[in-house]
Amino acid sequence: MATSLTGTDRWKTLDFGPPPSDLAESDHPVLVEFFSGERVVVITLNRPHADNAITTEVGARLTEIVEMIAVRPALRVVILTGAGERAFSVGSDLRQRKDMTKEDWLRQRQDFDRTLYTVRQLRKPIFAAVNGIAYGGGSELAQSTDFIIASDNAAFGQPEAMIGLAAGGGSPALLPRLLPPGKALQMLMTGDPISAQEAHRLGMVNEIYPQAELMHAAHRIAEKIASNSPTAVQAVKRAVRTGEGEPIEQAIAIMMEAHWRSAVHPDRVEGIGAFNAGRDPTFQDPDY
Repeated sequence: MATSLTGTDRWKTLDFGPPPSDLAESDHPVLVEFFSGERVVVITLNRPHADNAITTEVGARLTEIVEMIAVRPALRVVILTGAGERAFSVGSDLRQRKDMTKEDWLRQRQDFDRTLYTVRQLRKPIFAAVNGIAYGGGSELAQSTDFIIASDNAAFGQPEAMIGLAAGGGSPALLPRLLPPGKALQMLMTGDPISAQEAHRLGMVNEIYPQAELMHAAHRIAEKIASNSPTAVQAVKRAVRTGEGEPIEQAIAIMMEAHWRSAVHPDRVEGIGAFNAGRDPTFQDPDY
């Protein structure tokens, strides 16, 4: 476990510090695994020795993977998680950032912006299985997905202000949509994390599981989504995302466009036919 290198109590509530500098890096800092006939894909941030901190290389690889998933119609659901039992991700690797020039920092920031944008814009459903602490960009990565489930030892925090930064990975926009705005501001201003239990109580986390059961639950949810019409699932996701924040009649109009498109789609015929025949439906992959 990474520990603080100073005697101050300032970082104690965060329970992490700079990653060790003498540990060998994995050849595969982001893992990709396929399940359920390659309809479900699990992306795992694989730097457990560094609390799955995100380096420039990890961000670029994550972008590449999500862009690959976006253009493979047979892939229907994405689960995003972290390796190990301690952390989902603590965000940007501050050891890597320690000696960056201003130009290096800005270039990395642009790379990370692309990563988070790619996740937010994915048409397919993607959700986070948060298996431990999720701080800074790690928490923002989870917030960028469609929904979050978590292990009972998970925690969420935005400690950027503690190190002199205004949060820049989406949390000032996303967190007030997931939590009461005042609570979101308190987290952003103090840097203090909240537990999985409090995040669940406030609506940020959908479900909590013992850590040993988290990925089983994630697969169960993913397989249920993957068994539905991917065209309908993607359409309703688009309707929710596009209609969010719009006047109610505009949001309803966006919803109805998605509904009418699904009404004339072959999946509607297949689904109703399967229901009446008492069998499982076989839905076709979406066109894109």
